[in-house]
Amino acid sequence: MSAVSRPQGARPRVLVTGGAGFIGSHTCVELIQSGYDVIAVDDLSAGSAEALDRVHAITGVLPILERVDVTDRHALATVFERHSVDAIIHFAARKAVGESTEIPLSYFHTNVAGTATLLAVAKEAGVTRIVFSSSCSVYGETRAQLLDETAPIAPTNPYAWSKHAAERMIDDGCRYHSDMRAISLRYFNPIGAHPSGLLGEVPVGTPRNVIPYLAQVAGGQRERLNVFGADYPTADGSAVRDYVHVVDIARGHVDALDHIDDHPGMQVFNLGTGEGTSVLELRAAFIEACGRDIPYTVLPRRPGDVPRLVADAGSVREAWGWKPQLDLAAMCRDSWNFQVANPRGYADAGRP
Repeated sequence: MSAVSRPQGARPRVLVTGGAGFIGSHTCVELIQSGYDVIAVDDLSAGSAEALDRVHAITGVLPILERVDVTDRHALATVFERHSVDAIIHFAARKAVGESTEIPLSYFHTNVAGTATLLAVAKEAGVTRIVFSSSCSVYGETRAQLLDETAPIAPTNPYAWSKHAAERMIDDGCRYHSDMRAISLRYFNPIGAHPSGLLGEVPVGTPRNVIPYLAQVAGGQRERLNVFGADYPTADGSAVRDYVHVVDIARGHVDALDHIDDHPGMQVFNLGTGEGTSVLELRAAFIEACGRDIPYTVLPRRPGDVPRLVADAGSVREAWGWKPQLDLAAMCRDSWNFQVANPRGYADAGRP
């Protein structure tokens, strides 16, 4: 039985901030299919109401959407007043490393102040279970081949600092409120799309993540891929990351709810495959998936980027039995299938 439970006959209800976004919408699918009710809180600045309609198409259940900014304390409090909530999964955040170096204060406002607001409102409402969407970026630049949860914390950009600060707040909340339980999931680089082709990553404007950019080049919407840095100390000079399928990440959040009461305080786990793939290797895998050439241009390194981030996810495998089920070929195949089915993202649906 799930650690997050309700009276007999009622489904546990989870509030998912950022629930209309990329990882959030995929997690809504997995939650519903695992027997949870879902309330999605999203201001739709990056997410889309259409994504939740597609969650409905996949699961037969339409999540409740509350169009609220998590930094708006009053609006957020009214959500808790209207709904009985058993647990929170907190995704809502700005998430691009490069952009964070351009508008750092906006990142601190949304990611840090937003988390503080959510924690305060949740505490007032008596909701004491939270799963936090953290990031491998908190580890910063490292020479380690694999990073486990004991690796030094050394953020190199405002996005990473904001995730670290949010973790610290949640950890202190658990430390000073004995009834609070939390799990922080430091996942590596989520890519891919739902195998149905209905859900995927839909960037606003120019993609800042590599897979939607690859897909748009392969689809003829962009001329070439920009590779930021070919002089890193890696096999081909491009940065190495641990890419993990978004569906595996989503399932990890459901597992986290099932195990949130395993230990007091905040637990921290990496989610990753343990396999490093360079940007140029990812390009080659995507070419294999789509059957089209993808021209590219090498540009200077982006501020805040590091050479290598690859997970040691042994702790979560030992604790919960979680391990990735989908490989790099599936990640590229599902991303391309979503691009082919939705060349303009969710725009054809005519909704924000």
